[in-house]
Amino acid sequence: MREDSWTTYRRIGALLRETGMVSEEKTRRVLEDAATYADDEMNQYAAASALECFGVAVSVHADDIDSIHDGYAGLLAAAAEVAGGRVTVSDVRIVEGEGGFDGGRFDAVEFKRDGVPVSIPAEHFAEDYYDHEAACRAIAETAHDDDPRSWRNVGFAREPGAGYDSIMVLTTPEQAEALREHVGLTFH
Repeated sequence: MREDSWTTYRRIGALLRETGMVSEEKTRRVLEDAATYADDEMNQYAAASALECFGVAVSVHADDIDSIHDGYAGLLAAAAEVAGGRVTVSDVRIVEGEGGFDGGRFDAVEFKRDGVPVSIPAEHFAEDYYDHEAACRAIAETAHDDDPRSWRNVGFAREPGAGYDSIMVLTTPEQAEALREHVGLTFH
């Protein structure tokens, strides 16, 4: 990222439009909704979070959710929608492991992807918090096999001890490079 650059909703919208990630109409709608702060400078985490507002990303919340039993289903439905709905995700459930949450319980996030069973190991420490690694792996399953885009976990500057959502964005390699170059986001 250039030393003199700074990021705003307006600049992110322009970049997403220029790289073909969003339409001009979508950009306009998001910027209208963000009118009071569209030109305010934002940090990398806010920029990564803005990608969800533009409809190209999904966030895995770091704070508590209602329940892991319902949360993963909603998360995968949102990811499938961002991916264009070309993959059908159904029958999302948590298969609970042995014991309680003290020290972590080894569960599985199971669902059907276009009718084919998928099982992703997950370690849960509470009924109301995602396993971020498992959630990100599950989200990755929602992109169609012939889609040139893939889900990427957005990296950004983090302050020690602060909780951050995991932001997954659906991009081509070229779009990911543009986000790196112009916004300073990295991917892991």
